Amino acid sequence: MSLDYLKKSLKQAPIVKKGDYYYVVHPITDGVPEIKPELLKEVTNEIKRLIKNCGKIDKIVTMEAMGIPLASILAMEMNLPFNIIRKREYGLPDEISVGQVTGYSKSKLFINGLKKGDTIVIVDDVLSTGGTLRAVLSALKKIGVIIEGVFIAVDKGNCAQKISEEFDVQINVLVTIDVVKGDVVIKS
Repeated sequence: MSLDYLKKSLKQAPIVKKGDYYYVVHPITDGVPEIKPELLKEVTNEIKRLIKNCGKIDKIVTMEAMGIPLASILAMEMNLPFNIIRKREYGLPDEISVGQVTGYSKSKLFINGLKKGDTIVIVDDVLSTGGTLRAVLSALKKIGVIIEGVFIAVDKGNCAQKISEEFDVQINVLVTIDVVKGDVVIKS
């Protein structure tokens, strides 16, 4: 796994500061400026390779918004349905509201279409503070969803190991980065 295209594009990504939070603006994590096919193929091919190490899964799950391109391609290529945990409330009978706190905002997410016994993998673009992932994992475990693994393209917060231990779930990260003096540093 070299992921040269992903690593090169991360090193070239602009960084903006929101309060005390350094935000890396990147095609995979933001869709800005555009997601080039080579980058999307490289990332989804590697995630697909890693997912194949899991047991049998029923669905791919992602959180709105930037996990959607990854989950869409993976669902089509792996012939699996995918479910989007949305930022919008629909008021459906079994809808579950989840409080989410990130490095720069507070909001709610809404889970629909997942039930006890579903066997899933979670796919997402970036892990920063872990606020979204922790909230989702907690809610899914309460429902009784079986989580075979979590697959993240970019870990910016260096919190994957801690969350993995906290929730007893395998978290697979393609690239770990740090922002040092306004530059992206590739750690792995």
